[in-house]
Amino acid sequence: MDERPGFVARTALRLTAWTERWIPDAFIFALLATVIVFVAALIWTPSTTGQVIDAWGGGFWDLIPFTLQMSLIIITGHVLATSAPMVKAIRSIAGWPRTPRGAIALVTFFAMVTSWFNWGFSLIFSAVLAKEVARRVAGADYRALAAASLMGIGSIWAQGLSGSAALQMATPGALQPAIREIVAGGGVVPGGIIPFRDTIFLWQSLVSVLVEIVVVVFVMWLATPPAARARTARMLGVELGESEGPAFANATAGEPSPQIPPGAWLEHSPALNWLIAAMGFAFLYRYFGRAAEPLNALSVNIINFTFLMFGILLHRTPARLMQAVANATPAVWGVILQFPFYAGIAAIITTTHLNEQIANAFVGISTRESFPAVVAIYSAVLGVFVPSGGSKWVIEAPYVMAAAHELKVHLGWVVASYDLGEAIANLLQPFWMLPTLGMLGLRARDVMGYTFMVALVLTPVVILLVTLLGATLSYPL
Repeated sequence: MDERPGFVARTALRLTAWTERWIPDAFIFALLATVIVFVAALIWTPSTTGQVIDAWGGGFWDLIPFTLQMSLIIITGHVLATSAPMVKAIRSIAGWPRTPRGAIALVTFFAMVTSWFNWGFSLIFSAVLAKEVARRVAGADYRALAAASLMGIGSIWAQGLSGSAALQMATPGALQPAIREIVAGGGVVPGGIIPFRDTIFLWQSLVSVLVEIVVVVFVMWLATPPAARARTARMLGVELGESEGPAFANATAGEPSPQIPPGAWLEHSPALNWLIAAMGFAFLYRYFGRAAEPLNALSVNIINFTFLMFGILLHRTPARLMQAVANATPAVWGVILQFPFYAGIAAIITTTHLNEQIANAFVGISTRESFPAVVAIYSAVLGVFVPSGGSKWVIEAPYVMAAAHELKVHLGWVVASYDLGEAIANLLQPFWMLPTLGMLGLRARDVMGYTFMVALVLTPVVILLVTLLGATLSYPL
């Protein structure tokens, strides 16, 4: 590899130097966003200071169930990604690349592909893969590897099976009845339900996923610094160790040792894990068998349940499972601390009707052709302040879907456009980087030069995709 970095790599290095100096911790974003939205509500709505404070405090705990669901996505994804069979697969994959560029392109590709199936699994799988690659490829920039592991959450995750908005639109009971009525449009969309076939399984959505994979992998390949400019894990003070995951030295261990006390025998026996996994998969078989459309039966709870059952099965014994969950829980502290603040922000936006003021400004400049692009841009901008695809969709859905009816835009493509914009926000806002960065021993400022670079390239690509592909779809679905 040429020792002189190209234009993209030089730009990424400069952005990284800037972010390392100026970007604060992700929690500071939550606090600043609270202040900004508080002031905006006072300026642009008739609400008094007391009313805005009441809205903030009253909504502070509204996302507790959703917080637990998101935490479990991370934990169950971690449990599955750090099981012995998965780590064996990761070690095999990590042996493929021979150059820093190949290493970073490979991590980027797997981060994006796995995020389509489940973003929580992708965050942990990609972090484990990045560390394993860092151990094997000399001269690979550890910051770039870490950034590569985040590219799934910053691009196609919301277009996949765990995309929040698509899940909410396809799942009865996932949204308030008033929102369903708006989506229904007086019976145009029965029950206000938009199935997966009209969102993530549209051929237009699948094309956008493929285009984003190609673009992002290529950008990260170009952004890779040469060995002379790279900063390895050791240079950054990160100890990589020898392996990932819990107790992998015993990954091939068999039945409980005779030295284990009888009271702990079941902890080290696979019998209970196999029984519980069998019950779990039997439930899933019956659950999807009863569903009229199995793909539309997916929900956050079902995805978490499925990943947990696979984790139980692959970890074999309760002892290994418990250790895996214990190792996963530090990765969710950021979610637990920050989600209440984002719930408070969402409450201010909705209670004071600040959302309507913002939306009217965007909808007023839209046409049928430009509306998907407007939705994508708005979703990305609001996502910087409320980095939760599910809770943010609750905020946006009422006026976005009403406008889609008025402008006669394909409703499923509006959801897809929202998702494409929503993902870009994760390249600019470090909240969802926390689980991965915690595992890698880095801070947001270490990787955001690279994520900024990808956002600069990906934003016009997304605008072009949602506009051109949206023109091939007709209202309502």
